[in-house]
Amino acid sequence: MTNRAHQIFKPRFRFGLGGVPLGNEFGKHTDDDAQATLETAWAVGVRYFDVAPWYGLGLAERRFGHFLHNQPRDEYVLSSKVGKLFKASKDNGHAKMFPFSDSPNDLVIDYTADGVRRSIEDSLQRLGVSHLDVAFVHDLSPDFAWFPDGWEAQYAIARKGAFPALSKMRDEGIIRAWGVGVNTPMAILQVIEDADPDVCLCARQYSLVDHANALHEVFPAVHAKNVSLVIGSSLNAGFISGSPRYNYGKDNFRIPPDVLLKREQLRAVAAHHGVDLRTAALQFSAAAPGAVALVVGAGSSRQIQENWNSMHATIPAGFWAELKHEELIDRQAPTPAA
Repeated sequence: MTNRAHQIFKPRFRFGLGGVPLGNEFGKHTDDDAQATLETAWAVGVRYFDVAPWYGLGLAERRFGHFLHNQPRDEYVLSSKVGKLFKASKDNGHAKMFPFSDSPNDLVIDYTADGVRRSIEDSLQRLGVSHLDVAFVHDLSPDFAWFPDGWEAQYAIARKGAFPALSKMRDEGIIRAWGVGVNTPMAILQVIEDADPDVCLCARQYSLVDHANALHEVFPAVHAKNVSLVIGSSLNAGFISGSPRYNYGKDNFRIPPDVLLKREQLRAVAAHHGVDLRTAALQFSAAAPGAVALVVGAGSSRQIQENWNSMHATIPAGFWAELKHEELIDRQAPTPAA
């Protein structure tokens, strides 16, 4: 069976810019800031861009589209997500979700066939492009706090609605591939049994801090079904690089003590070898088995330059060997070549 993801994610498309920061999730960025970040990404060589309606309730897609619709469409890969629609609202009841986005929209969760088709049509209008390369069914996961009746009920809707609809849109050429984009493994393991996805976005599940379950359960399962992976949130929403949040939590009090301890242990080994820990984290996640791309968020020109440079830095083999010796990473985890 042909793997569509390998046809899409050729070598120059395997490092991507994620849209969470430019959706103003963590802080305020102006349109000019966003434009400068996207221009820098393009200038250094980034040719994969991942967004979602959820990121700033439409803000990220508008910003990415403002830049990308002027670029040759066959020169980049673009993924977005489905499952969330918006309705105009003078009194935005969901402002607390993205307080920095200034979005005039209210959220409507919809994983039906009609809802997913409308979601993609809306995204294409916001982005100003003709098609998506990949559509991910977004947030079918227990960590998403705004489901009215739990993720399992929403998954059941998606199984009958979103999944067959996306396969049909793939056949129509509106999208080239589809899968689920989630922060926990359950939907990935289920969708490969229930439908015919091509590539799934595996976010925050394969990082230096947390990777054993993905390595031993998710990766073998998707490999057996010829499904590829895009790896996201390799820094656990910035935690590994020093942010006071872990996996999109908003304050230090939500960070488990064992996770804080592991970061300190990783920092010590990195210092011993003269290695930038953020660089190591990005390269570790990029080396995940079955991964066709790594997507990393950036909210400034400086950040995207640093991320790009990190992917081309050399890390000594001794660093990885010590991490395995100290049992800070799984002994079976592949590590980047020196």
